[in-house]
Amino acid sequence: QVQLVESGGGLVQAGGSLRLSCATSPGVRQPPVMGWFRQAPGKEREFVSAINWSRDSTYYADSVKDRFAISRDNAKNTVYLQMNSLKSEDTAEYYCAAGSPVFVMTQTGYDYWGQGTQVTVSS
Repeated sequence: QVQLVESGGGLVQAGGSLRLSCATSPGVRQPPVMGWFRQAPGKEREFVSAINWSRDSTYYADSVKDRFAISRDNAKNTVYLQMNSLKSEDTAEYYCAAGSPVFVMTQTGYDYWGQGTQVTVSS
């Protein structure tokens, strides 16, 4: 079973940066797609970014485009989400997900989810 371990969350001032990491458990088959979703209190979980490991294709929500960057380290089975120019609106619990989704921007199709890491941006 694939297990995802997230790290890198924390408290940061507006305009600052954080880098989230999501490591896949070793010795298991690597899902082709890994995505990041976030959920703020009182709101639905929303898509943030995704990467296709095989094609090295990246996807971003309009709200984070040009500020966030997703990348991979195949040797470490780890995907990163570099978050720059953070805004208070980015405050949320961030979850990494893995699977073989047909539509990377929807939760359906992702088979595995991490426990989440909190990102808090002070205004």
